[in-house]
Amino acid sequence: MAEPLYRILNVTFNADPVIYSITVDSLIDLSNKICVVTGGSKGIGLAIASLLAQASAHVIIADVDSTGAQQAAADLNAKGALVNALEMDVSNEDSILRFSQNLLEQFGSPWALINNAGLQDRQHFLDTSAQEWDRLHGVNARGPFLLTREFARMMITNAQGGRVVNLASMVLQGGIVQGLVAYGASKGALLGLSQTTAYELAEHGITVNTVLPGGVATPGANAAKGPPACGPGSRNVPLGRCEPKDIASAVLYFVSPMARRVTNQVLAVDGGFSVS
Repeated sequence: MAEPLYRILNVTFNADPVIYSITVDSLIDLSNKICVVTGGSKGIGLAIASLLAQASAHVIIADVDSTGAQQAAADLNAKGALVNALEMDVSNEDSILRFSQNLLEQFGSPWALINNAGLQDRQHFLDTSAQEWDRLHGVNARGPFLLTREFARMMITNAQGGRVVNLASMVLQGGIVQGLVAYGASKGALLGLSQTTAYELAEHGITVNTVLPGGVATPGANAAKGPPACGPGSRNVPLGRCEPKDIASAVLYFVSPMARRVTNQVLAVDGGFSVS
């Protein structure tokens, strides 16, 4: 006989038995939850948007590429999902403020923010300009800071808790290739943002966690400019190179009811890089 899709937990409080029935579906059910995915028009962001939609979330794709975001939303809606698209430039504070206001007015308070949008162009350390440093930090670190601040304000007002998931990089655990000085520093700043906001937002029931993707072949990665990606981060890994859906699965865990007591955690999805 096949195992049932649920299990019963018998828990005693003050000598009174309380029976809880937990279904597998309930552990990932995001019905009526508004989840915003930045950079969600393609690559890892699109995989995240698709998987969250499959868990019945109302997904909002936020992307500077308005046409691509609208097309991605239309494609997912054609499959029965509930997805909208709103234009936003994560490097521009005014754009973030407008987006946050539009989100609240059109759809309501968000449940989850997934800071996925990022730049990964490479430049050798001795050639890295202050302009390039600022450009990458503007998207990879400053943008998530501003978004997390605005979304936390909405979540706190709504008083229902919430989730923030930041996508950093395995470069922080040794997945380095040449030219990642500005990129790696910006992702280190993002990890620091996760840790400090997890502490300050815990009292409001808002969790903040970080996913460290390993090497993933995406349109953004393939189009990245700079020197060849040679170094430890380019070596073969035991479980093979990750796909966007592998990263999306980690995000779903952090956003779902399964992770309701999980915050300030870092999950590497790296194909076994750490043991290679």
